[in-house]
Amino acid sequence: MTEPRIGQNTEVTLHFALHLENGDTVDSTFEKAPAVFKVGDGNLLPGFEAAIFGFKAGDKRSVTVPPENAFGQPNPQNVQIMPRSQFDGMDLSEGLLVIFNDAANTELPGVVKAFDDAQVTIDFNHPLAGKTLTFEVDIIDVKAL
Repeated sequence: MTEPRIGQNTEVTLHFALHLENGDTVDSTFEKAPAVFKVGDGNLLPGFEAAIFGFKAGDKRSVTVPPENAFGQPNPQNVQIMPRSQFDGMDLSEGLLVIFNDAANTELPGVVKAFDDAQVTIDFNHPLAGKTLTFEVDIIDVKAL
């Protein structure tokens, strides 16, 4: 019998790390409990799942994932300019993460990109949008479902 490989209808247990091109680590499970997910359950972006299809338990690899298969490219429409008056009493700084609620009361994080006395520019793009990432994996177990 052949070892199960990552693909549709599999459950995967793995350690992973996400690294930026400069080598900085964005996220990692190597120092904690491994992650477990079922392919297609939404816990891992499809581009990351596709990058490890065919891997089996014991595989240790690093895969380069371009922005299109990771968090996408930044969308200029996700950068909004708002009146400074909406931020009364806030100590603003570039890079500050601000949480907004949309009409459905869903939290939307935005990052302050610029501000002056009249307006504030907020970027609602994912912080990793436009970034090429290295997806380092250590596959612990693959189960057919």
